[in-house]
Parts: sequence; structure tokens; C-alpha cells
Amino acid sequence: MSDLSIYRNIGIFAHVDAGKTTTTERILKLTGKIHKLGEVHDGESTTDFMEQEAERGITIQSAAVSCFWKGNRFNVIDTPGHVDFTVEVYRSLKVLDGGIGVFCGSGGVEPQSETNWRYANESGVARIIFVNKLDRIGADFLRVVQQTRDVLAANPVVMVLPIGIEDEFKGVVDLLTRKAYVWDDSGDPDKYTVEDVPADMVELVEEYREKLVESAVEQDDDLMEAYMEGEEPSIEDIKRCIRKGTRTMALFPAFCGSAFKNKGMQLVLDAVVDYLPSPTEVDPQPLTDEEGKETGEYAIVDPEAPLKALAFKIMDDRFGALTFVRIYSGRIKKGDTILNSATGKTERVGRMVEMHADQRTDLESAQAGDIIAIIGMKNVQTGHTLCDVKHPCTLEAMVFPEPVISIAVAPKDKNGSEKMGIAIGKMIAEDPSFRVETDVDSGETILKGMGELHLDIKVDILKRTYGVELIVGEPQVAYRETITAEVEDSYTHKKQSGGSGQYGKIDYIIRPGEPNTGFVFKSSVVGGNVPKEFWPAVEKGFGSMMNTGTIAGFPVLDVEFELTDGAYHAVDSSAIAFEIAAKGAFRQSIAKAKPQLLEPVMKVDVFSPEDNVGDVIGDLNRRRGMIKDQNAGVTGVRIKAEVPLSEMFGYIGSLRTMTSGRGQFSMEFSHYTACPANVAEKVVAQVKERKAAEAKK
Repeated sequence: MSDLSIYRNIGIFAHVDAGKTTTTERILKLTGKIHKLGEVHDGESTTDFMEQEAERGITIQSAAVSCFWKGNRFNVIDTPGHVDFTVEVYRSLKVLDGGIGVFCGSGGVEPQSETNWRYANESGVARIIFVNKLDRIGADFLRVVQQTRDVLAANPVVMVLPIGIEDEFKGVVDLLTRKAYVWDDSGDPDKYTVEDVPADMVELVEEYREKLVESAVEQDDDLMEAYMEGEEPSIEDIKRCIRKGTRTMALFPAFCGSAFKNKGMQLVLDAVVDYLPSPTEVDPQPLTDEEGKETGEYAIVDPEAPLKALAFKIMDDRFGALTFVRIYSGRIKKGDTILNSATGKTERVGRMVEMHADQRTDLESAQAGDIIAIIGMKNVQTGHTLCDVKHPCTLEAMVFPEPVISIAVAPKDKNGSEKMGIAIGKMIAEDPSFRVETDVDSGETILKGMGELHLDIKVDILKRTYGVELIVGEPQVAYRETITAEVEDSYTHKKQSGGSGQYGKIDYIIRPGEPNTGFVFKSSVVGGNVPKEFWPAVEKGFGSMMNTGTIAGFPVLDVEFELTDGAYHAVDSSAIAFEIAAKGAFRQSIAKAKPQLLEPVMKVDVFSPEDNVGDVIGDLNRRRGMIKDQNAGVTGVRIKAEVPLSEMFGYIGSLRTMTSGRGQFSMEFSHYTACPANVAEKVVAQVKERKAAEAKK
């Protein structure tokens, strides 16, 4: 049995281009897992193994690797930084015990850093901070540390100080040991010397060491008391306190270096061992009932307990379907039969592997704390719980965001239809934020995703990985409809055609619901005019119509339906009659309740050089944006705004033109709001045009 105290399940996450993948690459080199470094900008990094990742120099899907450092086992997940792929970050954080938050030494805390940090907070993942790219122009370690405090509301504890900055950066001082680690210019991570603190840094080192010790002893009352009385704690005691503070997220140890230049990475790896928790030290995962409510029981990390594991990612490759699994308790052996509690079906474990990006090593067994992949599972989806057949249970489920953008696609030739169907089925299993629908009227396939880049990548994968050439339509916004007025109405469904007939009469009120409540049904019928057994049929009938509104056929949000009275016939009334009556009531009354078109509004976070701020804000205003906040930093200005999604297509091109290529932005869905009348008219006209064109085909 493996010693779980030497396990570290960690993720590396940050904003686009902060150096996550390069950091992962350096970890693999230092731990002896790879012998030749591959650079992201050359398209040769180990974890960015998709063609699309190599070409674009970005991470699209999270990649898992296992390696060893000083007798400790690291399961490392390199996650994407781009906002369109945050689902990868979210599901990775869900199964990790600790993380390294990477920040650019010159860019600092950028938009996606905030989103990822928030996800990590929600998932209760302990982190260390690594400020990367200190060799860059404008890099400033202490400024970025202060930003993590101001912007992320974190409590960073400076553990090292840089020796030199920008192109003078050559090493770091470890504040705990008061030793300087200085690398030569060969680029070899192992070519460094341990020296005394440079004379011009002694005072600064003592100042920050004192702050470090004060932050540490706050975690232990006895040590704090002794320290107040002038007793210096030992390095072991300080480490123990920092470990405790890191595990509880009371503090975040902050390190710095240059992953690209191979400077400072050893201290980060030591920090993973010293300060990030092992699987037994984190809060155990809660178990839930079928409705997703916590039962008060937990998956205790114990190899001897019944099996409890979470499938957190599905990936299709040349060997077949890979199911990535985090084992929380118990063991899995090759040949075992395990239960998928979501489907109620059992599956046999044929082949288990330890992942190294797109390479793998076969395993005979795995235990609590391990992150592995199982090949060839049939009916497992992301978020499903795998457990002991005799001890069924459900782990807390994953919740994924709704797509906000869609495009219509069709294969260029008839032979492509079947290939496209099979390929899309595999892609949906891999990515829960990617949805596909078939338009009933036109027969078109509609791809739905989190942003333009997300769908662009999906189309590219269909073309290159699966060989399906597509005709791609213009991006479409996921509009919604709602009502703005209360209507009291009555509807009778009566049908007589020989034999028993159908009869159902309902009196009802429909009114606007509270935001984000969807469809709410209630009944205030008294006296049995509509028997209770027919109420669910009324609810089902009205609810089933919410998918198609009366303005332009978009789904309807936030409507409350109250059944107030009605009538039934002892022979002719049935559940189906009342269901049909409710459907008729929807068609009759929604149009009277002053329906309104809603559009998705995005939270947009733009970084602009100071010289271009006026242009950027003017452009956002022209896009019907509302500016919410502006923060000036050393390298530029962060502008936060809310902008309708329909106005954001092609925004990256405009932003780059305005800022000479230096601007960046990220956006995520915020809420739905009423469309201005002129926009609503255009949308309705476009829908009518599209339907007319489809009718002619």
C-alpha cells in the first residue's frame, strides 16, 4: 500500500500566457519525467499535445501527468487559461487537493486569474503563488504580491525575494534559511550555487523575514506567545505553521522565478511538498442523495474503505475512450466490476493507466488518492460516481454553465453526416459545456458553446481529427423570452369523436416570476373542481411549452403559473385532456402577457494600455456597454463592463487594432436583460427571414 502522506494532487492554473504550461514543462524536467524541454511557442510542450494547442500556443484541455520529487509523488494537471475553457479548470479543481496559481511578473493579476482564483476558493483548494516571468521588462514581484492582496482578497506570505529584476534577474533569496540561490546563464536548472545573501539585500531580507515569521506564528497561539516574548521559532515550527495556514487557506506562500529561464523552480517544488496538503489532509468529499442534497456522510480517504471515485473527464483518443478518475476511498483492481451510481449499471475495469499527457503506463491497481484513467468504459459521463457494487453512493455532482453562443453547421457532402454524428457524440462526452441540438424546422445541426474561440476549436477538431468538412453559419446569440404583465384567463379543451371524449377546463393566472426562477407552478384550487390527480398534468403541459416563446420561438424564462379553478367531467376528463388544456392556455395567454425578448449580457474584463483607454471605453459604449469599474496598474488599465453578447462578436480584432496588439480581454456570462425595442425588432425579423429561407429549401 502506498503512503498517502507523500501524495500531492496539484493543478497549475492562471490567466492566458502567464506561463502555466512552461511551468509544468519545467516541473517534468526537474523531476526527471522528461529529458528534453519542449517550448510552448515552438508547439512542442508535453502537455499541449493537441494540434490546435501546438498551433495557437494555448492550452485547450487539461492534461494529467505523474512524477516524483524527493520521494514524493505529484499528480499534476496543467489547465487552460482562456475563459472559453474554464470548464476544464473547474472540473480539474474539483478533484485536486492543492494548486499553484501562476501570475505574470509584468501582467500581474489578470482577468482570468480572478475567475480561476474564485473557482479555487469555491472548491476549497489550498494554493501557493508563483510569480513567473521575472526576467520580463516591467516585472515586479512585490507589486504582483500586493495585487493578489488587493484584487483577489488573498493573504500572500512572501517566501523568497528576487535577486535582480528584468534582464538582471539571476536568482532568489530563501527568507527561511537566509540563503541565496543563484543560477548561471546556461539555462540548465541544475546549474546554481547556494550563497550568502547579497550585501545590498540584507535589510530587505530581514524586513520580509520578520513579516513571514509573524504571519506564520499567527497559526499557533503558543508559538505566538513565545515569539512575543522574544523567542525565535525554529524553521521546522515556521514551516509547520505555514503548512497549517496554507491548508486552511488563511495564507498563500508566494514564490517567484522564471520558468522559461529555469530559475527558481526547485523552491516551488519544495513548497508543494512542504505546504500543500496530501489527500488525507483535505476536507473529505460530501456524499449526496439522488436530488443532489448532502446526506451528512463523506468519502473518507482510506484505501481500506469501500470504493468511492469520481469520473471528472472523458477523453477520446486513438486507444478509445479514456475516463479520468479521482479515487477518494477504496481501491480499483484490473478486472473489478464497479457500479456507476448515476446509471445504476455496472462496468468491468478492463485496462487502467497512469497518464503522462498523451502517453500512458499500464497499472494493475490503484487506491485512494490516485488520479488514473480507465480505458473503454461504456456509459460513464463527466461527474458520474463510480463505487463498490455492495455500497452504492453518490459524490457531489459537477455543475456546468449554460452555453451562450451557437452556430449552425452542415457537412459539405452526404457522406459526412454519419461521421459528423459519431464525432459530435464523442465531443459532447468530453466537454460538458459543449451542446448540440438539431433544429426541427431546418434539420440543421446547432453547436452551442461558451464563446467564439470555443466553437472555432470544435469546428477545427471536427475537420482535422475526424475528417468532417463543414459549412459553418454565422454565430447566433442564445436569446430568451419572458412576460411583463399578469393575465387572468380560462381555457377549455373539449373533444368528442365517438366513444369517450376529452374534457378539461382550467382557470388560471400567469404572472412574471422572480429572476432566475424558470417556471413555477402552484395551485389554489379548492372544492375539487380540478381533482388533485390532474394538477401534475396541468403543470407538465404548461411547462413543456416554455421551450418555445411566442415572439421569436426562443425559450421562455421566469413565468409563474397559478391554477385557480376549473371543471372536469366524470367520464371524459383525463390527465392527457388537462395537459392539452394547459398547452392551449400557454398559446392563448402568453401573447396577452406583454412578452419581451431578453438578451444575454456578459461581464467583460478588458486590459488596455493607458494611451488607448479612451478609445476602448468609447468602443464599449458604442457596443451598448455599461462601464462598471476602472483600475489603473503599472502596465495599463483594467476596465470592467457589462456588454450584450450580440455586440461582442469579433471584438478581439477591434481591440487589437485599437491597442496595437497589446490589449486583452475575457468575458463570461452575467445575466439576461430586456432587449431594446430596435434590437428586438431586428432579431425577430432575422428569425422570420431564416424560417422563410428554410421553408423554400
